[in-house]
Amino acid sequence: MELTNLHVIKELLTRHGFHFSKAKGQNFLTQAWVPQRMAQEAGVERDCGVLEVGPGIGPLTQQLCLRAGKVAAVEVDQRLRPVLAETLGEFENLEVVFGDVLKLDIPALVREKFGGLRPKACANLPYYITSDILAALLEARCFETVTVMVQKEVAQRICAAPGSEAYGAFTVFCQYYAQPEILFDVPAGCFIPQPKVTSAVLHLTVRDRPVCPVSDEKLFFRVVRASFAQRRKTLVNGLSGAFGSLSKEQLARCVADCGFAPNVRGETLSIAEFACLADAIGRQLSGGN
Repeated sequence: MELTNLHVIKELLTRHGFHFSKAKGQNFLTQAWVPQRMAQEAGVERDCGVLEVGPGIGPLTQQLCLRAGKVAAVEVDQRLRPVLAETLGEFENLEVVFGDVLKLDIPALVREKFGGLRPKACANLPYYITSDILAALLEARCFETVTVMVQKEVAQRICAAPGSEAYGAFTVFCQYYAQPEILFDVPAGCFIPQPKVTSAVLHLTVRDRPVCPVSDEKLFFRVVRASFAQRRKTLVNGLSGAFGSLSKEQLARCVADCGFAPNVRGETLSIAEFACLADAIGRQLSGGN
């Protein structure tokens, strides 16, 4: 079945009485080259087990099944159960899991479904919940790569360099876990209904070890979030709102101990510099010098 053919899509959805849900951010692909290229550039091969999130009617799922040893597709919309049974019923290497991926134990799911296979994640993510799902996939720490379609602006933010306007807390989060790369753009005209923005396919190679030593990950990310909470303020002023138990003088000492200028802003720091700062603040919180 040509799952990107507009006539086929409309006839299929009409027959099943399916209507697009804006709340679920549903946009279905209408250009075959997009899922084909996405599955190919994700590096999916027979020795791979692929977790897909939000298969929709299954155009990307179809391409993944043609390449992978096993595909587990997580779909939150129960209305798509009969649709997917029709469009993807031919694939014996597919299992559709109906549920909310954010409520699942992703590492346990990967262990259960992909024993002996190289785990990858590949998905066309709904715009409204992109960050949450991507964070969950990266924090699971069980995939070799994560390949996702997101808003182009989000992809650019994830790949941004320190000091750039797009660089932010989510940039640091993603780059801490993985090395991101934008593969290609996907114009709005490739979807039904058409979104108002251009999309991009983002490939993240998950790091097998941290980009730099981090003593306390929870504290590290707390420092990162605080550093970007008020971008126009200096780093010390930004941190003071999140670390009220420390005086500005103590925070200034932490900044100085890392070799940063007194008026430095968080948006200029690299991951390694954030790690240094987090360690310095950790020492202050524990009563050290």
